[in-house]
Amino acid sequence: MFGIVGTLLLALGAYLISTVTSPKIVYIPHGSVFKTIKHLQEEGVNVHLPDALLLRIIGKPQQGWINIQDEKMSRIHFLYRLTTAKAATRQVTLIPGETTIVFLQQLSKELSLDFQRLQEAYDKHAPYKEGNFIPDTYSIPNEITEEKLIVYLLKESDKKIKSWAKDYHHPYNRDKWLQIVTKASVIQKEAASISDMPYVSSVIDNRIKKGMRLQMDGTLNYGEFSHQKVTAHRIRTDRTPYNTYKNKGLPLYPVCNVSKDAIDAALHPKQTDYLYFVRGKNGEHIYTSYFSTHRKNIVNATK
Repeated sequence: MFGIVGTLLLALGAYLISTVTSPKIVYIPHGSVFKTIKHLQEEGVNVHLPDALLLRIIGKPQQGWINIQDEKMSRIHFLYRLTTAKAATRQVTLIPGETTIVFLQQLSKELSLDFQRLQEAYDKHAPYKEGNFIPDTYSIPNEITEEKLIVYLLKESDKKIKSWAKDYHHPYNRDKWLQIVTKASVIQKEAASISDMPYVSSVIDNRIKKGMRLQMDGTLNYGEFSHQKVTAHRIRTDRTPYNTYKNKGLPLYPVCNVSKDAIDAALHPKQTDYLYFVRGKNGEHIYTSYFSTHRKNIVNATK
C-alpha cells in the first residue's frame, strides 16, 4: 500500500516540477478553470486537465492579461502565477466611425508599437479590409507583440459581433453580416446623431430601390481619408468602389468600424419615402422626397 501511495506522490511531485512553456503575456478569459486551461491549450501552452483540478486547490486564476514574466518555469510556479500575477495595462479607445488605418496609427503611437507590423498582422488575420473591429475601450498590456494584439482585438470583436447577431435574432453568416456592416458604416459616417441613423438608413434603402446612386460623401472618408473634407475634385478623381457618386449601390466593403447603434439602424430603418438630405444650420439633417425641395434646403443651409 505504501509503495502505491509513494509512487503516486512521486508522480505528482514530478508533474508539479515539470516545465511549462508559455508566452510571457497571456490572456485569461472569464469563466471556469476548465475554460482557462482550454484557452491556454489553444494558445499553445502545455497544460492539461489535471492542471484545472490543481487550480481549484491553489486558487481562482486572475482574469484579463497576466504577466507570467518567464517563458519557462515549473508547473506549480506557473499555476501559482495564474492566481496572483497581473499585467500592467493601458486603455485604448476605438471611436465609432473611425477607420482601421487611423486606429492602427493610434495603437502604434499610444502603445509604442511598430505601425508596419500592426498593418501586416491585420492584413494577415482580418477577414475584411475594413469594419472588423468593434468600437470600445480595450485594456492592453504594455508588453505585447503587434501580432498578438491584432489577434486579440479581432477575436474580441468577433465575439461581440456574434453576440449582436444573437441579440437581433439574425443568424450569423459572414457574407451576409458583411453587407449589414457595410450599410451600417455608411450610416455611421453620414448620420448627424444616433437618432438620425434610422433616417439615413431609410434614404439608403430608398435610393437603392430606385436604382439611384447613393452620392454620399461619407463613403469617401475611407482609410487614410477618414477626416478629410470631400471636395468636388475628390469626387471627380476618386475611382475606387467607395465612390458612391460614380458607383451604384453600397461600397464593396465597410468604410469604417461601426457601433451597435449603426447596426441597429441598418437592420431597422425608418419607413419613409425620403431620397435626399442636407445638414441644416443646427447640425441636424433636413430630409425630403423631392429634388426641387432638396435644392432649396441646400440654399437655406448655406445662407
